[in-house]
Amino acid sequence: MSIPALPLAVYREIAAHIQQLDGIEVEILPQSSTEFDYFNSQVEGLLLKYPADFPQPDQERLAEILNYYQQHYNRKS
Repeated sequence: MSIPALPLAVYREIAAHIQQLDGIEVEILPQSSTEFDYFNSQVEGLLLKYPADFPQPDQERLAEILNYYQQHYNRKS
């Protein structure tokens, strides 16, 4: 997941929300760009790791969480 203008604090909120699901790991990826842009995030995106047998209800909940943040923050940018 990556939303270019999303603040670091919101990425941390998303990570904390996702980590409530059992068996999932979330890594916040630092910005890889060497060019500073005040309107871009300090974060490149999130890296999600979960097992191949990640339960379907948890997959659906993960999709709901990601969709919520995507819709909520993309419309404000």
